[in-house]
Amino acid sequence: MPATDPVTIDDIRAAAERLRGQIENTPCLHSRTLSQITGADVYLKFENLQFTASFKERGALNRLAQLDAEQKRRGVIAVSAGNHAQGVAYHAQRMGVPAVIVMPRFTPMVKVERTRGFGAEIILRGDTFDEAREEALAVAAARGLTLVHPYDDAAVIAGQGTIGLEMLAAQPQLDCLCMAIGGGGLASGVAIAARALKPGIEVIGVQTEHFPAMYALFKGIEMPCANASLAEGIAVKSPGLITREIVRRTVDDIVLVSEGDIEHAIVLLLEIEKTVVEGAGAAPLAALIRHPQRFAGRRVGLVLSGGNIDPMVLADIIERGMVRAGRLARIRVATRDVPGELARAATIVGATGANIEEVEHQRAFTTLPAQNAQLEMVLQTRGPEHIEEILRALRDAGLPAELHTY
Repeated sequence: MPATDPVTIDDIRAAAERLRGQIENTPCLHSRTLSQITGADVYLKFENLQFTASFKERGALNRLAQLDAEQKRRGVIAVSAGNHAQGVAYHAQRMGVPAVIVMPRFTPMVKVERTRGFGAEIILRGDTFDEAREEALAVAAARGLTLVHPYDDAAVIAGQGTIGLEMLAAQPQLDCLCMAIGGGGLASGVAIAARALKPGIEVIGVQTEHFPAMYALFKGIEMPCANASLAEGIAVKSPGLITREIVRRTVDDIVLVSEGDIEHAIVLLLEIEKTVVEGAGAAPLAALIRHPQRFAGRRVGLVLSGGNIDPMVLADIIERGMVRAGRLARIRVATRDVPGELARAATIVGATGANIEEVEHQRAFTTLPAQNAQLEMVLQTRGPEHIEEILRALRDAGLPAELHTY
């Protein structure tokens, strides 16, 4: 890369020395089961195991470590949907540096409260990252604070690049690295490191269909952004000026994934790897699920960038995942409106080994003839074949039954 580039491999190596002993050198491990599912040889970099449950503290700490005495005295300010906020707040507290964090109003409360717990002053402004950034710039100017940008800063990019050093040190056989892209700091840093260590390696970025800003720039097209995404950590409408140029030169491709792909990936990682990731952290696995032919047969390293997901959101995702997998099903059963029919239907279902989670007995809100009723049952099942077994058993007993799909 040209010597004039804002971030070099030497910057990343210097960052690694600054971070040594201050952050976790997280595991980068092979996943046999995910490899079987996706058709790629999958290795996972568990950045969700950092103390703040995100890679973001790497870049934050590298930037804070280079403040001068006056900047430390005045304090710093950051704008973040949560993970960068926690990284800045935690390490600023460790260093005795005052920190102000501006966050969008709808940031998950688990991230807001954790950041506040690190002693930072929290300002909630705007509905998006970009609106919160405008507030942060105004506060920084008014108070004389140093802005610690979440991605468009050379020191931050170099800090994130240490992930690339660690991945290739742990698994030098990797021939492809895949990670989420929001503002581009992670992809920029990792790509610079990877290119220096292994020039032929492929680097793939992942964005959501709801926020394809870097994808659109990369492809030279125009695409609108939505207002929200499950992957709020990469819900960025305006990628960095520094990072967009680095990504253009060093990243091979960017692919898009849907919200459903991300949900599926979160459930897979929880069920198979017993690890909790947030939407952005699941995006690389979502890419392998959505674009299997793109990665088939490759030795692919996935960066699980963070694990700060709202528990209530996670509960909803798990339940929706069980529905998609056929482990949770809603069936409708037509019965005569006479005593004992509900018990008879429940007994038949129970005999198949299914567990009834909910049941509703409906007389009025149905198109069935008078003196008939409709049962709606939510069942815990073993999967699609088990659901068919339950439906057959009910029908064989003279109880018309069908799977209620959404």
